[in-house]
Amino acid sequence: MQYVIGVFILLLALFVFGFFIKKKYFREMDRLESWKIDLNSRPIPDEMSKVKQLNMTGQTEELFEHWRNQWDDVVAVKLPSLEDMLFDAEEYIDKYRFKKAKEVQNQISEQLQGIENQINTILEELHELVGSEEKNRLEIDELKEIYRESKKTLLAHRHSFGNAEKGLEKALDEVTQKFQDYEEKTEQGNYLEAREVVLSIHSKLGDIKYNMSVIPQFLIECQSLLPNQISEVLAGFREMNEQNYYLEHVNVEKETKNLEEKVAENIALIEKLDIKEAEEGITEVKQRIDVLFDLLEKEVHAKHFIIKNGNLTGNLLSDAEEENKHLAAEVHDIQSTYHLSDHDLEELRSLQTELATIEKRYDILNEKIKLNNTAQSLISEELIGIKEQLDVIRDGQHSFALKLQTLRKDELEAREKVRELAQKMKETVRLVTKSNVPGLPGDYSYLVEDTNDSIQNVWLQLEEKPLNISALNQYLEIAELTVEKLVNATIELIENVTLAEKAIQYGNRYRTQYPSVAKGLLEAEQAFRRYDYQEALEQAAATLEGIDPEALKKIKTSILD
Repeated sequence: MQYVIGVFILLLALFVFGFFIKKKYFREMDRLESWKIDLNSRPIPDEMSKVKQLNMTGQTEELFEHWRNQWDDVVAVKLPSLEDMLFDAEEYIDKYRFKKAKEVQNQISEQLQGIENQINTILEELHELVGSEEKNRLEIDELKEIYRESKKTLLAHRHSFGNAEKGLEKALDEVTQKFQDYEEKTEQGNYLEAREVVLSIHSKLGDIKYNMSVIPQFLIECQSLLPNQISEVLAGFREMNEQNYYLEHVNVEKETKNLEEKVAENIALIEKLDIKEAEEGITEVKQRIDVLFDLLEKEVHAKHFIIKNGNLTGNLLSDAEEENKHLAAEVHDIQSTYHLSDHDLEELRSLQTELATIEKRYDILNEKIKLNNTAQSLISEELIGIKEQLDVIRDGQHSFALKLQTLRKDELEAREKVRELAQKMKETVRLVTKSNVPGLPGDYSYLVEDTNDSIQNVWLQLEEKPLNISALNQYLEIAELTVEKLVNATIELIENVTLAEKAIQYGNRYRTQYPSVAKGLLEAEQAFRRYDYQEALEQAAATLEGIDPEALKKIKTSILD
């Protein structure tokens, strides 16, 4: 019985599975059938009827017949042939031959896609033909108007185009021929070829219109403006030669001759309507003229700069030399009073060496100016370099002078500071005396001696001849640190003495009650008598904490009150 039920369940499962698979394949069949119907209903005949409104001759007639034959083949042959394939596929599905059904469906889909592509191509070509005819009609009238305007401008302003007028006239004649070609191709129904002619006319008229807009200006520049600028450059060059400018490096005469030839070449290009090349040539001539003007102007500015700054730089050099002598003399005097490091002395020697180098450069520069065989621009650049280096030297001299002045200032500041430290130490020691401290711990006594020694070291340094400021500052820094340490240690000492004494007194009330308190306070008293106030305070505080945790806090509060 169980075996029968199992077989029944298996058959039921296979039936359900087959049902859903068949449903999936039939959905695909519905899609393919809809696709076929959609292709059959495409508006190819309606679109082709638009072509009949054109001249049905030549290219148009050939294309029309080609499209009609293609469409007839699709409707009468290709689409009907798919019916048998669709029927076969349905039979395979009914018989559960799904693999075979899939193969047939793929073949149908491929053929439908091929028909789809063929129909799209027909529609694109139809639209291109009809669109070309429409675009041609719209654009040809605009182009004729542009042609008439161009012709009118050429006739009215013939003189402004010079010899280029013949080339423009010829170009317009070629456009006239293009218009005739357009009319012929349109009458013959060759609308696509006519479209190419329209585009060609558009391009030619665009070139003609642009050329007519720029040629008059280009001719004015080449025949008048640029020759005048070249003449100005040449005149300026000759005038500067008379004023003894050195200009061999500029080579103006050769360059202006080349420019005149280039201008003549540009005129010839304009006459041949090679406008783009002529425009590039005109731009090149302008740039080269600007370069010549800039070179000459640079020489003029350079000479003015030399005249204005030559003597000024010489005066600055003399001032720097005097300052170096003054610094050398001051160093000689100071060395008997203050110690100068090797680095300081090397700095002065470096300033002297650099100044000697500048003097040589300045002498050579003056010789070049006298000989007048070097461009003024190069001389001015050299002069600028000398002046900049002089400024650096003057800054170095100023810094060195300030350093010498700082030596005396540092000495005075050190003397004032060490007096303040000595006074601070005396006040600190006096404070200990006033506080009635029973005795001083050994380490505190050593600290007092150390502080006194550090102050004495500063005084000894101040008595040294020559005085070494660097060493003096180091000793002064040590003295400052030791005095500060002494002050802090003194405050801590007095505080420990006071607290320890008060803590012992506070704990005396518990001596008889608590033996441990009596023992702890005894040890605190012994430390106090040894002048170990820190140990005495710690011992007393630890003893009282077990009896009264707030004891030390109360003691500090009572002292502050």
